[in-house]
Amino acid sequence: MLSVDEIKDKVKWDDAVRTLPAAHILQSWAWTETKAQTGWRAQRLLWTADGRPAAAAALLTRRLTAHLPVSVAYVPKGPAVDWTDAVLVGQMIQRIEEEARRRRVIFVKIDPDVRSDGPAGQAVRAVLAQRGWRVSYEQIQFRNTMITDLAPDEETLLANMKPKWRYNIRLSERRGVVVRDGTAADLSAFYGMYVETGERDGFLVRPYPYYESIWLQFLAGGLAHLLLAEIEDRSVAGLMLFRYGATAWYFYGASTATDRDSMPNHALQWAALRWARAAGCTRYDWWGAPDKVEEADPMWGVYRFKSGFGGEFVPWIGAWDFPVNRGLYWLYTVAMPSFLELARRRHQTALPAK
Repeated sequence: MLSVDEIKDKVKWDDAVRTLPAAHILQSWAWTETKAQTGWRAQRLLWTADGRPAAAAALLTRRLTAHLPVSVAYVPKGPAVDWTDAVLVGQMIQRIEEEARRRRVIFVKIDPDVRSDGPAGQAVRAVLAQRGWRVSYEQIQFRNTMITDLAPDEETLLANMKPKWRYNIRLSERRGVVVRDGTAADLSAFYGMYVETGERDGFLVRPYPYYESIWLQFLAGGLAHLLLAEIEDRSVAGLMLFRYGATAWYFYGASTATDRDSMPNHALQWAALRWARAAGCTRYDWWGAPDKVEEADPMWGVYRFKSGFGGEFVPWIGAWDFPVNRGLYWLYTVAMPSFLELARRRHQTALPAK
């Protein structure tokens, strides 16, 4: 018999979620707790069948403004469930819809790890569309990813890489690159490299306290692992892995502009793959890939780097929204972005020429 309960115990939640198909670090207790610093509140729903976990959804809710009782909801990289079980999926989606209505949110968003290029993806998209869900205008997480199967031994993992990548790993060793485990004492230095990387590659970096609170909690809980690449005791690159269930995720990468010809990032990724495999993970999620596998895509360079290590391109079904208030949903997703874009263009037009 299937039943659903709200879970308020950290150990019970994580022990259950880790056993489920498509278990994701963004559905962990620790991750949903970190979102409290940006105004999200979590409700954790667990479905059980004959006393065993069957599905889980960490439902986050946030008010858009302190002055108006208007909220949105999100199940990041979830729910976790066997997406081929049509009956269970239907019951779970219905409960999420009911919670969204009860909370009177504008809409609720989900973006589960369901492949779009297989029968499960087609079936799930059909079910969501029939129930009034729609493909989201806003894809919060990466739409697609790259995944490396960690089941093979290390020799096979190396053999699955492109020859140039194997060469660069050996080159990094000859040029004195040493990879070591990092600790909480290294977080400030790692953040400094992360800021430099963001400025070089053009992505947003939040203030240090935001990352520190996340990194410290995950390191202390054994859910994260920091690796640093050094040359003559100087840190020149680093990465942060997250792990949950059978998966390790490459979430944060950082490097300096110096010594890049010594290939520290190749050494780091090889160390990360070996560490994840030794930790019992069966897959390595590279966290992010192009929307389309073509050179015109802004993430083409990222794709080439990751695919060189043997990563497989995996397309997900992406984010889907269930509008509870269709009028406000249209204002939030269509009218407001259009207004802000128009205002931005007028502002640029009004600026004096340099």
